[in-house]
Amino acid sequence: MPTVRFRGTEIECEEGDVLRDVLLDADLSPHNGSAKYLNCKGHATCGTCAVEVHGDVSAMNDAERRRLSFPPHDVDSGLRLSCQTEVLGDVAVVKHPGFWGQHVERGESLAGRDDTSERVESGPNK
Repeated sequence: MPTVRFRGTEIECEEGDVLRDVLLDADLSPHNGSAKYLNCKGHATCGTCAVEVHGDVSAMNDAERRRLSFPPHDVDSGLRLSCQTEVLGDVAVVKHPGFWGQHVERGESLAGRDDTSERVESGPNK
């Protein structure tokens, strides 16, 4: 059973579960601020559930790639839409600042973060 680590919490889930659903079922949110209420509810159209993910997850699908291809996102940012990402193994998840979670500091790595409320580490796939 895969484990998702997010904001200091470990959540077990089934392989293939959608990351957004795993977080919401654990009373955690992949959204910042009012995006908890103003979002597309998992249809890959708003981009507010974008997170940094390290670990074994599904490949990016067309809907996710399309949404991440226009501002404020960048398909090459390394972010994933939690509503389109299936958990395939243990993963560590970070939500970055910004309404869409898009404010990723260049050169910043998950392992190098000091803020333990946002930082989660996972085994060899950090």
